[in-house]
Amino acid sequence: MNSSITVVKVGIADLGIVQAPNLIRTSGLGSCVGVIIYDLPNKIAALVHVMLPDSALFKGDKLNKAKYADTAIQETVRLLLDYGAKKFHFKAKIAGGSQMFTFSSGSDMMRIGPRNVEEVKKQLSKLRIPIISEDVGGSNGRTIEFDPNTGKLNIRTVNQGIKEI
Repeated sequence: MNSSITVVKVGIADLGIVQAPNLIRTSGLGSCVGVIIYDLPNKIAALVHVMLPDSALFKGDKLNKAKYADTAIQETVRLLLDYGAKKFHFKAKIAGGSQMFTFSSGSDMMRIGPRNVEEVKKQLSKLRIPIISEDVGGSNGRTIEFDPNTGKLNIRTVNQGIKEI
């Protein structure tokens, strides 16, 4: 059997879709949150690398929907449905949302990681997509890789090794 597996790489504020046997990966998850929404029976998954919680402060011409939690989840679902995934199969796994730095001000604006996690959970809940597992918070960066064939999310955390959820 000579089937090669491709690993689709998703950048910061980016989104990708993959179908088994291929894998999907993102790295550099500090305060960012990696959100995987998948349809296991059809072996399709999307990964979005969310950078900020809310697009309301966006000023400009072209909004990058993958950058903000409030627009990224909806865009991910739309693309999955276009790809042939079925919404009633959707499940999610999330990782990231670290508080990478400590600030003496205690300002909510500086809590980017926790605010990203809160907004991702809010958006998934709104769309009734259950979160099956998560690895969020802390103060370390992560790299994640998802296998749409098995539904397993591999997480490499700086100074903490590898785990699977």
